[in-house]
Amino acid sequence: MAEPIRALCDELIKAVNVMMEAESSQTYRLEALKFIEEFKEKSPFCVECGLQLAEKSQTAVVRHFGLQILEHVVKFKWNDMAPQEKLQLKNCTMGLLSDGTHPILQEECHVKDALSRIVVEMIKREWPQHWPDMLKEMEALTAMGDAQTELVMLVLLRLAEDVITFQTLPTQRRRDIQHTLTQNMDSIFTFLLGILQLHVNEYKKMAKAHWRVGVATLNTLAGYIDWVALVHITSDNCHLLEILCLLLSEPELQLEAAECLLIAISRKGKLEERKPFMVLFDEVAMNYILSAAQSSGGIVERRYTFLKRLCQVLCALGSQICSLVGSDFEVQVPLNLDKYMEALFAFTTHPSQLLRSSTQMTWGNLFRHEILSKDAVVGQMAIKYLRAARISLVKTGFPSKNDCPGCEFSRVDFDSDEDFNCSFNSFRAQQGEAVRLACKIVPFEAFQIAREWVQYQICTPIDTGNTTSEIKSGSMKKGLCSALSLTAVQWDAMTFFTESVLGQLFKILEKEKIPIDEGMELLQMVVNYETRDPLILSCVLTIISSLFPFVTHQPHFLPQVLFKIFPSITFELVEECKAPRTRAVKNLRRHACSSIIRICRDYSDFMLPCFDMMYEHVKKLFSSELLLTQMEKCALMEALILISNQFKDYNKQKAFLKELMAPVTAQWLSEEMKSVLLDPATFLAYVGADQVISDADTEDQMGINRSRISFCVNTILGVVKRARWPANPEEAKAGGFVVSTASDGAPIYRNPCAEPLQALLPNLFALIRTQNNLFLSENINRLSKTFTRVYDIMDVEKNFALGIPQPLLDAYDSSAYRNIAERMQGFFSSLYDNCYHVLGNAGPCMQQDFYAIEGLAEQIVGSAFTHLDSVPDHRLLFLDLRVFGQLVMSCPHDYYDSLLNPLLGPLFTYLLQVILTSYTISGSMWLTNQSMFLFLFFIIKMFFTLFFFFFFFKDIYMTLLTICFNSLSWKDTINCQRCASVLCWTLLKQVLGCNLLPDAVTWLYTSVLKGLQMHGQHEGCNAALTQLALFIYESLRPRYNELRFIMNQIPDIHVEALEQFDQKTIQSTVSKAGEKKKREQFKRLIAGTVGKPLGQQFKKEVHIRNLPSLFKKPKPTRDILENTDTAGLITLFSSDHDNC
Repeated sequence: MAEPIRALCDELIKAVNVMMEAESSQTYRLEALKFIEEFKEKSPFCVECGLQLAEKSQTAVVRHFGLQILEHVVKFKWNDMAPQEKLQLKNCTMGLLSDGTHPILQEECHVKDALSRIVVEMIKREWPQHWPDMLKEMEALTAMGDAQTELVMLVLLRLAEDVITFQTLPTQRRRDIQHTLTQNMDSIFTFLLGILQLHVNEYKKMAKAHWRVGVATLNTLAGYIDWVALVHITSDNCHLLEILCLLLSEPELQLEAAECLLIAISRKGKLEERKPFMVLFDEVAMNYILSAAQSSGGIVERRYTFLKRLCQVLCALGSQICSLVGSDFEVQVPLNLDKYMEALFAFTTHPSQLLRSSTQMTWGNLFRHEILSKDAVVGQMAIKYLRAARISLVKTGFPSKNDCPGCEFSRVDFDSDEDFNCSFNSFRAQQGEAVRLACKIVPFEAFQIAREWVQYQICTPIDTGNTTSEIKSGSMKKGLCSALSLTAVQWDAMTFFTESVLGQLFKILEKEKIPIDEGMELLQMVVNYETRDPLILSCVLTIISSLFPFVTHQPHFLPQVLFKIFPSITFELVEECKAPRTRAVKNLRRHACSSIIRICRDYSDFMLPCFDMMYEHVKKLFSSELLLTQMEKCALMEALILISNQFKDYNKQKAFLKELMAPVTAQWLSEEMKSVLLDPATFLAYVGADQVISDADTEDQMGINRSRISFCVNTILGVVKRARWPANPEEAKAGGFVVSTASDGAPIYRNPCAEPLQALLPNLFALIRTQNNLFLSENINRLSKTFTRVYDIMDVEKNFALGIPQPLLDAYDSSAYRNIAERMQGFFSSLYDNCYHVLGNAGPCMQQDFYAIEGLAEQIVGSAFTHLDSVPDHRLLFLDLRVFGQLVMSCPHDYYDSLLNPLLGPLFTYLLQVILTSYTISGSMWLTNQSMFLFLFFIIKMFFTLFFFFFFFKDIYMTLLTICFNSLSWKDTINCQRCASVLCWTLLKQVLGCNLLPDAVTWLYTSVLKGLQMHGQHEGCNAALTQLALFIYESLRPRYNELRFIMNQIPDIHVEALEQFDQKTIQSTVSKAGEKKKREQFKRLIAGTVGKPLGQQFKKEVHIRNLPSLFKKPKPTRDILENTDTAGLITLFSSDHDNC
């Protein structure tokens, strides 16, 4: 027998070498693979060959293959082996553990792993019932040497992973093993700690082999700390945690020790069980942590990874202290809190951007804590944190640069500058929140720090560095800051910090405590600062907006502030230059407009005395055609409208709005504009979309026409968004804004803009209809070859949907749109959106005056619903969410029948058709999962608001049901989970009392089961769909036998179990205490509907047989009534007798 086995082993070795050699051809490699797989499946000599190939005399590759053969035998042939064969294989495997490997420092890691897997596979099948001494045998192996100890650690670790983490066993076997592990956990932890201490002591004597055992032991501990009872971790006054803290000072073991600490401290559970974690705030432990956090080290991978873990440990420890201090368990503020915060602060000031950002949430929790925030140590650290923020908020450390120490760390953590920029923006938002919370603790100190920083930046000369933006003017060049210039990033950081501090200051301080004199002095300094750099000037505007609340205390200063802001609206780098404005200049002008709007919105009553002055100034600006863009004109008009809301006089405000809108009204209602808006061909010619542009630098002759249309639409939009009646009902009534009262007594208001706007709406409807007609094939053919893609989705929107970050805008001297085609695309996109914004805002703005328009439903249907089948899908989504989200929600009850029914019925029916068609044809949806859910959530929101309307119009209601239940089987996991858990049952339960058709009930239930077939392998979807299916079955099964017929068709369903469940469901006998058991039973019944993911469909299944259960107790057979002398009540109701 030995000779054939030896020959077979030689063939296997050759096959393995052929597979592993790089020079082997694909044909030979496939033949070798086929031979090996056939051998594994069919050969009776697998064990013999595996053991021979695993001998130490073989190469590592061959030995690993031999161990793989043995693992295959255990996994797939164990159930067919005789007991004697199993025992022989087990003994041979234990022999390999004891004497089958090279010394610990010479043996290959993959060989050790393969050997440990064999042992674990046998444990999973035989322990504890048939192998009760397994743990003792493992302990005995550790006495044989370092190599055996490391192998035992690998076995214990993999056992915990398979049983607890990955749960790769049948339920009963998993429970048996987990129960036995739990029973023996005291001895296991004692054993592991003993091994760890022994080999750490030996390692300190410079024995390299003991270091390997120490690492393996720490990794094994990490596998158990995650799930064992907390008492094992905190026993003996947290001796384990103390050891781990001591190991933080050992360079070769500190990473694994930190990972164990992190897992332990991150544990959740009852607060009283976590109270022992406070031992880490003792002097010795905290000194080790602080020393490790403050120790210097370069960008060495293992050292840097350790710092990341230690940072996570400190954050987890902060979470524990925030939970424990102030709880019911009398945990006091720890004495060494200052050392803990110093350790955390070391990471906050570390050059690594990743480490800095990791600490921000913990700082926020500490500063927010009711008790800790009042501690003097935290107050002092808050000041220190605010001063450090002046450095960390500066955007430096890009991986492509070498201008600061953080660049080296960024090259490790980020793939590109875009990734770094995205992470930094998130970090800045978190730090801004922490700065605001720190400002609550030390408001005056925070204001002084912000004040000093502003003064420093104003007094510091501008340094453009190497990243300058050059603007040519004839033969002159002006060096300006780019977005990444040193001064620009410092001003940007200072502006953000100042805005965060001042925004909080006015909220938390009483009026008499606000430092008005210092604030006004600072504002005066900012207003007097002069610069021609658009990036710096934009920061100045932000600071002025932040300091503006001080002006309310000294109104005489208001004109100076306005005269500082208004020049930025017309800012030009080079006067009378016809070259396109740079992006920085455009952003500055927009920022100035936004600042004016913000001030007029938040302080409209304070701005009212300056209204006439502002109005006259705006008129002067409007008199020059080239001084302002159309968008900037609209912004200034919005600002004036916001102030006019404080007139509190209907007639006065109406007259002002008419005067303000007169130029727009004349232009919008002109015969030329009417002809353009009514005819698609004329419209395309008017905007220049039918012209061929051969030279990209050719002057855009039709740009003025596009700007006229945009100006009219934007002005209308600004009016409907900003014009309002007084918020105070008494002031509104006195000012003539109330026309009547509703049936419930609520006042009905009139908007002073209603009359001017009503005259403009017909042309707006004409424009919307024309835009929909533009997507017809005959009008698309009218586009020139230059503009064939102007209807496509914008790149910005596309990147947002795909999650692609925007590129860094370092070249601030580039124009906003690169060519005329992109400008045309932007025009069509914004015009479409703004038209529907007007339509959506018209309802909340004009209210009765809008909804009472004669034939409004017909006008909307005849414009917004025209040729919907030709409208691109990304436009259609905008129509649903923007228009009807506001138009429908603000509709008075009196107009439900005349307006909503003609609108929503056709819309939802069409959407259902589009959705079904898209999924049937392409298998994917035009909407992102977020957008689709937003649409469906919008439906449910409308449902709650307009319940009586939907319930009355049942066709619309059933369409909504169809859309929601159809979405369960789309290839969109997130959408399925959200719809199943939020939407479907919410809609369905409202109609459970109605007489639903049996076919409808069948379809609804089948849709849920289809969802399980598609997404059931995902835990979140499975739970939501199972719950939904149970709700439907419980509610409708008593009236609809069709549901039982569907259940009978589920593969592998147990008919008897179904019958029992069915009877309980029909009789409704299940108590609340049995709800969980009922859900589990139902989940088992429908398990056959759950589909497998593609990766699991062709995988060979591993079968592990259950062993005699450890939990069942034999029931007594003695008849208690045999001895009537002792048959009393106490005996009859004894817990020992189940069969009485």
